[in-house]
Amino acid sequence: MKKLYMDHGSTTPVDKEVMDVMLPYFNKIYGNASSIHEFGRDSYDAVEESRAKVAEILGASADEIIFTAGGTESDNLAIKGVAYRNKNKRDSKGPHIITCAIEHPAVLETCKHLEKQGFKVKYLPVDKYGIVDLIELEKSISKDTFLITIMYANNEIGTIEPMDEIGKIAKDHNVIFHTDAVQAVIKVPINVNKSNIDLLSLSSHKIHGPKGVGALYIGKGVKLQPLVHGGGHEKGLRSSTYNTPGIVGLGKACEIGKRRMKKDVEHMKAMRDTLIKETLKIEESYLNGHPKKRLANNAHFRFTGIEGESLNLMLDEQGIAAATGSACSSKKLQASHVLLAIGLDPAEAHGSLRFSLSRENKMDDIKYVLEVLPKVVKNLRKMSPLWNR
Repeated sequence: MKKLYMDHGSTTPVDKEVMDVMLPYFNKIYGNASSIHEFGRDSYDAVEESRAKVAEILGASADEIIFTAGGTESDNLAIKGVAYRNKNKRDSKGPHIITCAIEHPAVLETCKHLEKQGFKVKYLPVDKYGIVDLIELEKSISKDTFLITIMYANNEIGTIEPMDEIGKIAKDHNVIFHTDAVQAVIKVPINVNKSNIDLLSLSSHKIHGPKGVGALYIGKGVKLQPLVHGGGHEKGLRSSTYNTPGIVGLGKACEIGKRRMKKDVEHMKAMRDTLIKETLKIEESYLNGHPKKRLANNAHFRFTGIEGESLNLMLDEQGIAAATGSACSSKKLQASHVLLAIGLDPAEAHGSLRFSLSRENKMDDIKYVLEVLPKVVKNLRKMSPLWNR
Protein backbone atom coordinates (compact mmCIF):
# COMPACT_ATOMS: atom_id res chain seq x y z
CA MET A 1 0.00 0.00 0.00
CA LYS A 2 1.24 3.47 -0.87
CA LYS A 3 1.91 6.05 1.84
CA LEU A 4 1.07 9.54 0.61
CA TYR A 5 1.39 12.71 2.66
CA MET A 6 -1.12 15.29 1.41
CA ASP A 7 -1.27 17.49 4.52
CA HIS A 8 1.54 19.97 3.91
CA GLY A 9 -0.69 22.86 5.01
CA SER A 10 -0.39 21.38 8.50
CA THR A 11 3.37 20.84 8.42
CA THR A 12 6.08 19.92 5.94
CA PRO A 13 9.03 17.54 6.06
CA VAL A 14 12.37 19.26 6.59
CA ASP A 15 14.30 19.60 3.33
CA LYS A 16 17.56 17.62 3.24
CA GLU A 17 19.53 20.76 2.39
CA VAL A 18 18.01 22.42 5.43
CA MET A 19 18.92 19.48 7.66
CA ASP A 20 22.49 19.52 6.38
CA VAL A 21 23.10 23.19 7.17
CA MET A 22 21.47 22.90 10.61
CA LEU A 23 23.45 19.94 11.94
CA PRO A 24 26.78 21.70 12.70
CA TYR A 25 24.97 24.23 14.90
CA PHE A 26 23.94 21.53 17.35
CA ASN A 27 27.40 20.27 18.33
CA LYS A 28 30.15 22.07 16.41
CA ILE A 29 29.17 25.72 16.07
CA TYR A 30 27.24 25.74 19.32
CA GLY A 31 28.17 29.06 20.91
CA ASN A 32 25.56 31.45 22.27
CA ALA A 33 24.98 34.01 19.53
CA SER A 34 24.94 36.77 22.15
CA SER A 35 28.45 35.96 23.43
CA ILE A 36 31.40 38.04 22.24
CA HIS A 37 33.97 35.23 21.98
CA GLU A 38 34.68 33.42 18.71
CA PHE A 39 32.20 30.61 19.42
CA GLY A 40 29.47 33.19 19.92
CA ARG A 41 30.50 35.29 16.93
CA ASP A 42 30.28 32.27 14.63
CA SER A 43 26.71 31.63 15.77
CA TYR A 44 25.85 35.33 15.56
CA ASP A 45 27.10 35.49 11.96
CA ALA A 46 24.88 32.53 11.07
CA VAL A 47 21.84 34.19 12.67
CA GLU A 48 22.44 37.41 10.76
CA GLU A 49 22.95 35.57 7.47
CA SER A 50 19.62 33.85 8.01
CA ARG A 51 17.96 37.14 8.87
CA ALA A 52 19.01 38.47 5.47
CA LYS A 53 17.62 35.39 3.71
CA VAL A 54 14.24 35.76 5.42
CA ALA A 55 14.16 39.46 4.53
CA GLU A 56 14.99 38.74 0.90
CA ILE A 57 11.96 36.51 0.35
CA LEU A 58 9.71 39.31 1.64
CA GLY A 59 11.36 42.21 -0.19
CA ALA A 60 12.37 43.62 3.20
CA SER A 61 15.59 44.71 4.91
CA ALA A 62 17.42 42.44 7.34
CA ASP A 63 17.01 44.93 10.18
CA GLU A 64 13.21 44.60 9.81
CA ILE A 65 13.18 40.88 10.73
CA ILE A 66 13.04 39.42 14.23
CA PHE A 67 12.99 35.71 15.07
CA THR A 68 10.28 34.02 17.13
CA ALA A 69 9.20 30.50 18.03
CA GLY A 70 6.69 30.32 15.16
CA GLY A 71 3.65 31.82 13.48
CA THR A 72 1.49 31.92 16.60
CA GLU A 73 4.05 33.88 18.57
CA SER A 74 4.61 36.22 15.63
CA ASP A 75 0.87 36.91 15.39
CA ASN A 76 0.63 37.52 19.13
CA LEU A 77 3.62 39.85 19.19
CA ALA A 78 2.38 41.80 16.17
CA ILE A 79 -1.19 42.29 17.38
CA LYS A 80 -0.67 42.64 21.13
CA GLY A 81 2.56 44.54 20.63
CA VAL A 82 0.84 47.22 18.54
CA ALA A 83 -2.27 47.17 20.72
CA TYR A 84 -0.44 47.81 23.97
CA ARG A 85 1.57 50.63 22.39
CA ASN A 86 -1.65 52.25 21.17
CA LYS A 87 -3.98 51.63 24.10
CA ASN A 88 -3.66 55.08 25.57
CA LYS A 89 -3.25 56.96 22.28
CA ARG A 90 -6.84 56.62 21.12
CA ASP A 91 -9.88 57.37 23.26
CA SER A 92 -13.51 58.07 22.40
CA LYS A 93 -15.11 54.61 21.99
CA GLY A 94 -11.88 52.79 22.72
CA PRO A 95 -8.95 51.57 20.63
CA HIS A 96 -10.19 49.69 17.56
CA ILE A 97 -8.89 46.68 15.59
CA ILE A 98 -10.27 45.30 12.31
CA THR A 99 -9.85 41.64 11.39
CA CYS A 100 -11.96 39.08 9.53
CA ALA A 101 -14.10 36.08 10.39
CA ILE A 102 -11.86 33.43 8.80
CA GLU A 103 -8.55 34.25 10.47
CA HIS A 104 -6.37 31.58 12.04
CA PRO A 105 -7.07 31.04 15.78
CA ALA A 106 -3.69 32.63 16.53
CA VAL A 107 -5.25 35.91 15.36
CA LEU A 108 -8.87 35.39 16.44
CA GLU A 109 -8.02 34.25 19.98
CA THR A 110 -5.56 37.12 20.37
CA CYS A 111 -8.26 39.59 19.33
CA LYS A 112 -10.77 38.01 21.74
CA HIS A 113 -8.19 38.32 24.52
CA LEU A 114 -7.76 42.01 23.75
CA GLU A 115 -11.54 42.54 23.76
CA LYS A 116 -11.55 41.43 27.41
CA GLN A 117 -9.07 44.24 28.07
CA GLY A 118 -11.23 46.96 26.60
CA PHE A 119 -10.21 46.92 22.94
CA LYS A 120 -12.91 47.03 20.28
CA VAL A 121 -12.66 44.49 17.46
CA LYS A 122 -14.57 44.41 14.17
CA TYR A 123 -14.77 40.94 12.57
CA LEU A 124 -15.40 41.51 8.88
CA PRO A 125 -17.57 39.01 7.01
CA VAL A 126 -16.35 37.33 3.84
CA ASP A 127 -18.08 36.26 0.63
CA LYS A 128 -18.78 32.66 -0.38
CA TYR A 129 -15.17 32.29 -1.53
CA GLY A 130 -13.68 33.70 1.65
CA ILE A 131 -12.68 37.12 0.30
CA VAL A 132 -12.97 40.23 2.44
CA ASP A 133 -15.32 42.99 1.25
CA LEU A 134 -13.03 45.98 0.64
CA ILE A 135 -15.89 48.48 0.79
CA GLU A 136 -16.96 47.13 4.18
CA LEU A 137 -13.34 47.21 5.33
CA GLU A 138 -12.95 50.89 4.50
CA LYS A 139 -16.35 51.77 5.99
CA SER A 140 -15.33 50.06 9.26
CA ILE A 141 -12.31 52.31 9.82
CA SER A 142 -12.85 54.98 12.46
CA LYS A 143 -10.56 57.55 14.07
CA ASP A 144 -9.89 54.97 16.79
CA THR A 145 -8.76 52.24 14.39
CA PHE A 146 -5.04 51.58 14.78
CA LEU A 147 -4.65 48.07 13.32
CA ILE A 148 -5.98 45.97 10.44
CA THR A 149 -4.99 42.29 10.58
CA ILE A 150 -6.05 40.21 7.57
CA MET A 151 -4.39 36.93 6.59
CA TYR A 152 -2.56 36.67 3.27
CA ALA A 153 -4.09 33.29 2.39
CA ASN A 154 -6.49 31.11 4.33
CA ASN A 155 -5.08 28.00 5.93
CA GLU A 156 -8.19 25.91 5.28
CA ILE A 157 -9.74 26.87 1.95
CA GLY A 158 -6.62 28.42 0.41
CA THR A 159 -8.24 31.67 -0.72
CA ILE A 160 -5.75 34.50 -1.28
CA GLU A 161 -6.88 37.91 -0.03
CA PRO A 162 -6.38 41.15 -2.03
CA MET A 163 -3.24 42.28 -0.20
CA ASP A 164 -2.39 45.27 -2.38
CA GLU A 165 -5.87 46.75 -2.04
CA ILE A 166 -6.03 46.16 1.73
CA GLY A 167 -2.58 47.66 2.16
CA LYS A 168 -3.55 50.77 0.21
CA ILE A 169 -6.68 51.27 2.30
CA ALA A 170 -4.65 50.93 5.49
CA LYS A 171 -2.01 53.37 4.27
CA ASP A 172 -4.58 55.91 3.08
CA HIS A 173 -6.11 55.93 6.58
CA ASN A 174 -2.79 55.83 8.45
CA VAL A 175 -3.62 52.43 10.00
CA ILE A 176 -1.02 49.74 10.66
CA PHE A 177 -1.52 46.63 8.50
CA HIS A 178 -0.54 43.16 9.76
CA THR A 179 -0.90 39.93 7.79
CA ASP A 180 -0.51 36.32 8.82
CA ALA A 181 1.38 34.97 5.78
CA VAL A 182 2.18 31.57 7.25
CA GLN A 183 0.50 29.71 4.38
CA ALA A 184 1.57 32.10 1.62
CA VAL A 185 5.36 32.23 1.98
CA ILE A 186 7.18 30.45 -0.92
CA LYS A 187 3.82 29.88 -2.66
CA VAL A 188 3.04 33.50 -3.49
CA PRO A 189 5.51 36.24 -4.46
CA ILE A 190 5.50 38.66 -1.51
CA ASN A 191 6.74 42.25 -1.43
CA VAL A 192 5.90 44.00 1.81
CA ASN A 193 6.65 47.45 0.41
CA LYS A 194 4.56 47.04 -2.72
CA SER A 195 1.62 45.79 -0.64
CA ASN A 196 2.09 48.40 2.12
CA ILE A 197 2.39 45.67 4.75
CA ASP A 198 3.68 46.90 8.12
CA LEU A 199 3.83 43.57 9.96
CA LEU A 200 4.03 40.03 8.56
CA SER A 201 4.12 36.68 10.37
CA LEU A 202 5.70 33.52 8.99
CA SER A 203 6.56 30.05 10.23
CA SER A 204 9.46 27.75 9.34
CA HIS A 205 7.74 24.38 9.48
CA LYS A 206 5.26 25.33 6.74
CA ILE A 207 8.10 25.84 4.22
CA HIS A 208 10.23 22.71 4.71
CA GLY A 209 12.12 24.17 7.66
CA PRO A 210 12.26 22.97 11.28
CA LYS A 211 9.46 23.34 13.83
CA GLY A 212 9.74 25.79 16.69
CA VAL A 213 11.01 28.82 14.79
CA GLY A 214 9.38 31.66 12.88
CA ALA A 215 9.84 35.31 12.09
CA LEU A 216 8.05 38.64 12.24
CA TYR A 217 8.64 41.41 9.74
CA ILE A 218 8.35 44.81 11.41
CA GLY A 219 8.36 47.73 9.00
CA LYS A 220 10.43 50.80 9.79
CA GLY A 221 8.60 53.16 12.09
CA VAL A 222 6.29 50.50 13.57
CA LYS A 223 6.59 50.36 17.36
CA LEU A 224 5.71 47.29 19.42
CA GLN A 225 5.57 46.59 23.11
CA PRO A 226 7.45 43.35 23.90
CA LEU A 227 5.57 40.40 25.37
CA VAL A 228 8.66 38.52 26.60
CA HIS A 229 11.13 40.30 28.85
CA GLY A 230 14.64 39.24 29.68
CA GLY A 231 18.05 39.81 28.19
CA GLY A 232 16.91 42.23 25.50
CA HIS A 233 17.46 40.05 22.42
CA GLU A 234 15.99 41.08 19.05
CA LYS A 235 16.07 44.82 19.76
CA GLY A 236 14.42 44.17 23.11
CA LEU A 237 11.29 42.79 21.41
CA ARG A 238 11.85 39.07 21.99
CA SER A 239 14.20 38.10 24.80
CA SER A 240 15.50 34.52 24.72
CA THR A 241 18.71 32.73 23.80
CA TYR A 242 18.79 32.33 20.03
CA ASN A 243 17.64 29.02 18.60
CA THR A 244 20.58 29.11 16.22
CA PRO A 245 20.03 25.71 14.51
CA GLY A 246 16.36 26.54 13.94
CA ILE A 247 17.10 30.03 12.66
CA VAL A 248 19.74 28.66 10.29
CA GLY A 249 17.17 26.13 9.06
CA LEU A 250 14.55 28.82 8.51
CA GLY A 251 17.02 30.94 6.55
CA LYS A 252 17.97 28.02 4.33
CA ALA A 253 14.31 27.08 3.78
CA CYS A 254 13.63 30.66 2.61
CA GLU A 255 16.65 30.59 0.33
CA ILE A 256 15.56 27.30 -1.27
CA GLY A 257 11.94 28.41 -1.50
CA LYS A 258 12.85 31.64 -3.26
CA ARG A 259 15.17 29.84 -5.69
CA ARG A 260 12.58 27.19 -6.55
CA MET A 261 9.36 29.17 -6.26
CA LYS A 262 8.43 29.51 -9.93
CA LYS A 263 9.14 25.85 -10.71
CA ASP A 264 7.50 24.54 -7.54
CA VAL A 265 4.36 26.67 -7.90
CA GLU A 266 3.84 25.49 -11.49
CA HIS A 267 4.32 21.88 -10.37
CA MET A 268 1.86 22.21 -7.47
CA LYS A 269 -0.72 24.02 -9.62
CA ALA A 270 -0.67 21.25 -12.21
CA MET A 271 -1.31 18.63 -9.54
CA ARG A 272 -3.91 20.78 -7.77
CA ASP A 273 -5.87 21.49 -10.95
CA THR A 274 -5.92 17.82 -11.94
CA LEU A 275 -7.10 16.85 -8.46
CA ILE A 276 -9.86 19.48 -8.48
CA LYS A 277 -11.06 18.71 -12.01
CA GLU A 278 -11.32 14.96 -11.46
CA THR A 279 -12.69 15.10 -7.91
CA LEU A 280 -15.53 17.36 -8.98
CA LYS A 281 -16.72 14.55 -11.28
CA ILE A 282 -17.85 12.73 -8.13
CA GLU A 283 -21.59 13.22 -7.65
CA GLU A 284 -22.43 16.14 -5.34
CA SER A 285 -18.86 17.14 -4.66
CA TYR A 286 -17.95 20.82 -4.39
CA LEU A 287 -14.86 23.01 -4.16
CA ASN A 288 -14.53 25.27 -1.12
CA GLY A 289 -12.67 28.55 -1.58
CA HIS A 290 -12.01 30.66 -4.65
CA PRO A 291 -11.61 28.68 -7.91
CA LYS A 292 -8.73 30.88 -9.13
CA LYS A 293 -7.47 33.09 -6.29
CA ARG A 294 -6.19 30.21 -4.21
CA LEU A 295 -2.90 28.77 -3.06
CA ALA A 296 -1.14 26.60 -5.62
CA ASN A 297 -1.10 23.62 -3.26
CA ASN A 298 -4.62 23.77 -1.83
CA ALA A 299 -7.65 21.69 -2.86
CA HIS A 300 -10.52 21.82 -0.36
CA PHE A 301 -13.70 19.83 -1.06
CA ARG A 302 -17.02 18.99 0.49
CA PHE A 303 -19.08 15.90 -0.22
CA THR A 304 -22.82 15.78 0.39
CA GLY A 305 -24.06 13.04 2.70
CA ILE A 306 -20.83 12.05 4.41
CA GLU A 307 -18.76 13.23 7.33
CA GLY A 308 -15.25 14.52 6.80
CA GLU A 309 -13.69 12.78 9.80
CA SER A 310 -14.86 9.38 8.53
CA LEU A 311 -13.61 10.21 5.06
CA ASN A 312 -10.25 11.24 6.45
CA LEU A 313 -9.93 8.03 8.50
CA MET A 314 -10.81 5.81 5.55
CA LEU A 315 -8.28 7.60 3.35
CA ASP A 316 -5.72 7.11 6.08
CA GLU A 317 -6.42 3.36 5.95
CA GLN A 318 -5.49 3.56 2.26
CA GLY A 319 -2.24 5.36 3.07
CA ILE A 320 -3.42 8.89 2.24
CA ALA A 321 -2.89 11.63 4.83
CA ALA A 322 -5.23 14.61 4.39
CA ALA A 323 -7.03 16.97 6.81
CA THR A 324 -10.47 18.05 7.93
CA GLY A 325 -11.19 21.45 9.43
CA SER A 326 -8.28 23.58 10.54
CA ALA A 327 -4.92 21.89 10.18
CA CYS A 328 -3.96 23.09 13.66
CA SER A 329 -7.09 21.90 15.42
CA SER A 330 -8.47 19.04 13.33
CA LYS A 331 -9.11 16.94 16.45
CA LYS A 332 -11.90 19.34 17.39
CA LEU A 333 -15.30 18.06 16.36
CA GLN A 334 -17.09 21.39 15.96
CA ALA A 335 -17.70 22.72 12.47
CA SER A 336 -14.93 24.89 11.05
CA HIS A 337 -15.46 28.60 11.69
CA VAL A 338 -14.02 29.27 8.22
CA LEU A 339 -16.57 27.08 6.45
CA LEU A 340 -19.46 28.50 8.46
CA ALA A 341 -18.25 32.01 7.62
CA ILE A 342 -18.40 31.34 3.87
CA GLY A 343 -22.04 30.29 4.24
CA LEU A 344 -21.96 26.51 4.64
CA ASP A 345 -24.30 24.91 7.12
CA PRO A 346 -22.80 22.62 9.81
CA ALA A 347 -23.59 19.44 7.86
CA GLU A 348 -21.85 20.76 4.75
CA ALA A 349 -18.90 21.95 6.81
CA HIS A 350 -18.52 18.56 8.44
CA GLY A 351 -18.42 16.92 5.01
CA SER A 352 -15.27 18.78 3.98
CA LEU A 353 -11.75 17.59 3.31
CA ARG A 354 -8.49 19.39 2.54
CA PHE A 355 -5.60 18.15 0.43
CA SER A 356 -2.49 20.33 0.65
CA LEU A 357 0.40 19.48 -1.62
CA SER A 358 4.08 20.35 -1.79
CA ARG A 359 6.99 20.17 -4.20
CA GLU A 360 7.64 16.65 -2.89
CA ASN A 361 4.37 15.27 -4.26
CA LYS A 362 4.18 13.77 -7.74
CA MET A 363 1.42 13.46 -10.32
CA ASP A 364 1.35 9.73 -9.58
CA ASP A 365 0.26 10.65 -6.05
CA ILE A 366 -2.71 12.51 -7.48
CA LYS A 367 -3.59 9.54 -9.67
CA TYR A 368 -3.59 7.26 -6.63
CA VAL A 369 -5.84 9.64 -4.69
CA LEU A 370 -8.23 9.76 -7.64
CA GLU A 371 -8.36 5.96 -7.69
CA VAL A 372 -9.15 5.73 -3.98
CA LEU A 373 -11.29 8.79 -3.23
CA PRO A 374 -14.39 7.99 -5.36
CA LYS A 375 -14.57 4.49 -3.89
CA VAL A 376 -14.28 5.75 -0.33
CA VAL A 377 -16.96 8.40 -0.91
CA LYS A 378 -19.26 5.79 -2.44
CA ASN A 379 -18.77 3.35 0.44
CA LEU A 380 -19.40 6.00 3.08
CA ARG A 381 -22.56 7.15 1.33
CA LYS A 382 -23.91 3.61 1.40
CA MET A 383 -23.74 3.78 5.19
CA SER A 384 -24.95 7.35 5.55
CA PRO A 385 -28.52 8.17 6.67
CA LEU A 386 -28.01 11.58 5.02
CA TRP A 387 -27.56 10.03 1.57
CA ASN A 388 -30.74 8.69 -0.04
CA ARG A 389 -29.89 8.75 -3.73
